[in-house]
Amino acid sequence: MKKINIKEFYQTKKEEFSLTLVTNPKTLDNVIVNKYLNRPGLALGGYFERFANERIQILGETEISYLQSLKDEDLYDRIKEIFVYEIPCFIVTKGLSVPEQMEYLANEMNIAILSSRLQTDKLYHSLRKFLEDVFAPSQTIHGTLVDVFGVGILITGKSGIGKSECALDLVERGHRLITDDVVKIKLREDVLMGSSSNDYGHFMEIRGVGLIDIEKMFGIQAARIQKRLDAQIELMPWQDNMDYERIGLSDNFVDILGVKIPIIYLPVSPGKNVSVIMEVVAMNHILKTYGYDAAKVYTQKLQQDLQRKSKIYNTLLDDKE
Repeated sequence: MKKINIKEFYQTKKEEFSLTLVTNPKTLDNVIVNKYLNRPGLALGGYFERFANERIQILGETEISYLQSLKDEDLYDRIKEIFVYEIPCFIVTKGLSVPEQMEYLANEMNIAILSSRLQTDKLYHSLRKFLEDVFAPSQTIHGTLVDVFGVGILITGKSGIGKSECALDLVERGHRLITDDVVKIKLREDVLMGSSSNDYGHFMEIRGVGLIDIEKMFGIQAARIQKRLDAQIELMPWQDNMDYERIGLSDNFVDILGVKIPIIYLPVSPGKNVSVIMEVVAMNHILKTYGYDAAKVYTQKLQQDLQRKSKIYNTLLDDKE
């Protein structure tokens, strides 16, 4: 199970979320284990039946106003009831002041309280987006990811088969590189998103040449940070005894993080223009997205032609009789 250390979260995101630490630094030793957020209004009112204590607790103006309206003894008892639960941290929005009893108990019970100058809604949505990205299911695949006519194509195959060279040819033809060699895939809202596994930039290794910088060589328009995965093309050495797809009526799919995407097994041989074929794959994928399948249309026309010829043949037989 993924975890985020509160200290790491605070140090890396304090500028983005305008965070300051209210409690002692030792309270930052807790961890975040849940991508969801919670506003503990009912818990502050004494109802703990469905209290999502494992989430980050967001305190806005409504919650702080309610706490400040309580008598000192009631406030102390209410906060102590909440702090019995294992809570990763509290974040108070709009830079609001925290009641002294709450700060005291948080230090005593080792629960971090952070203050943000952001509005409650803005912090909630920004933080939720960050946590969803961190906790999203992920997988790393050896391959190259390119954007061809807006279609995200994952190129895979054995080492040395020509994945990078094919991607380089596509970039030279005006398409875009997301990452070469290692693709990090994350599942976000049932959509597969691919990106680089590091922040080094858009480098590519070409055997015999070495490393090249795609962004510097071809311009910023030749690269992008991430792209949705729409299809996978597996490059394979040509074999005479293999039965390759000829018409395209049978679709193959590969399962990545529970999501199925089309996969095409593309045989590679000397002199074969793989880049052009990948452009065709991308355009064909776009046509299928809009409901046009060339293989099905061709088959329907073939069947109609056969039926027409069959009727003519039967008519001639009837005339002879």
